[in-house]
Amino acid sequence: MPEPPSVRPRRRTFLALSTLGATAALAPLSACSSDDAGGGKGVTLTFSWWGNDDRASRTNNAVKLFEKEHPGITVRTSNADFGSYLTKLATQAAGGGVPDVVQLDYRQISQYAAGDALARLDEPIDAGTIRTDEMDDSFLRTGTYQGRQYALPMGRGITGYAYDSHLYAKAGIATPEPSWTWEEWADANVRIHRLGLHGPDGRTVTGSNDGGTNEDVFEDWLRSRGGQLYEDQRRLAFTERDLTAFWTFCDTLRKEGAVAAARDTTQAKSTETSPMGRGLAAADFTWDAPFPGYPALLGEQVHYGPVPTTGGRAGAYFKPSMLIGIGAHSAHPKEAAQLVDFLLNDHRAGDILGFSRSTPPNRAVAARVATTLKGAEREIYRYAQAMEKYGLADPPTAPPRGDLAVQAAFGRTYQRVMFGLATPRQAARELIDQANRELRQ
Repeated sequence: MPEPPSVRPRRRTFLALSTLGATAALAPLSACSSDDAGGGKGVTLTFSWWGNDDRASRTNNAVKLFEKEHPGITVRTSNADFGSYLTKLATQAAGGGVPDVVQLDYRQISQYAAGDALARLDEPIDAGTIRTDEMDDSFLRTGTYQGRQYALPMGRGITGYAYDSHLYAKAGIATPEPSWTWEEWADANVRIHRLGLHGPDGRTVTGSNDGGTNEDVFEDWLRSRGGQLYEDQRRLAFTERDLTAFWTFCDTLRKEGAVAAARDTTQAKSTETSPMGRGLAAADFTWDAPFPGYPALLGEQVHYGPVPTTGGRAGAYFKPSMLIGIGAHSAHPKEAAQLVDFLLNDHRAGDILGFSRSTPPNRAVAARVATTLKGAEREIYRYAQAMEKYGLADPPTAPPRGDLAVQAAFGRTYQRVMFGLATPRQAARELIDQANRELRQ
């Protein structure tokens, strides 16, 4: 969740996190648990995840229901903010054991599967212990590594744009449709800028945030042109020319005042500190799960629009907001698989968890929960349905383990363009050189 910067800060490599975890041990995790069932005669599982208080409350309530249904099993739970969670998990993996059941980011699958930290799930799936019949096969592939299933999606997310419909109407911009293009999006940003509106600090309001620092924006842009980020676990699929074109596109819009200034882009660490959140932009690229935070902060005139296309070809795709796996060294893999199945497929668990991890991957559960949605949550559910009907390409398999470092380098390198320290072509060459080094490790 992929998730917004306030929940999902930029990440380092696995080794860097392991080193950090050794020195900053383990940022405190909140936890709830009961004593071992049966005075030590039962089974105790550990289960960890990241997320806010609402997600924690819902997850713990679902776990309590699981324990009630499985009286011989006790689940010890822990959760933390994303940064602390990564540090903790990296340290546990380096020490030889992640929790029995563990929430994972899309970019961690290859990292931990290759490091023998995750158990293969093919056997419990084939045995029916974990049911996947209500999930799309192409979406299940996002949890695979070298053809084996190591994790399963916990939510189905998709990218889009939070936009202020009042400002769009004022500038004469039509409601964005799934087929609108990058050129139309750029024109909309210019038209917003030309309104000459002023933000709280007196500066002119721009059309959008600067997506040049965001690898997710580049991936959507690239896929809309028929490309992709990675050829395989060792090779990039895009070229210096591809990245130069994208960064030139972003750089030109920023120089025209159509997207946010460099200082505002670098300051954005959350919805509140983003250019849009500070009243300096009319739109912001974001994921569906955190979108409700925008109308809550800025007003009900903020809606969720599609990522632009290239000639009608959409680059957005359904990506797991997060995944769930089982530790390779779990002493109770069968019971761990039962917990995974319960969280993903039990309708009562689905009622409790709701859309706290974005759209449930189980279609029956998602349709059931969707009937209770209101406001912004209902809007993003309908958006996902509309995009599915419009037609999206299948998601890629989990990215290579080096992608964690590539993602961090992506934003850092484009900042050199924003501050005039490199041309888009120079920066593109730097990024590709860094990425190739990471992927060869």
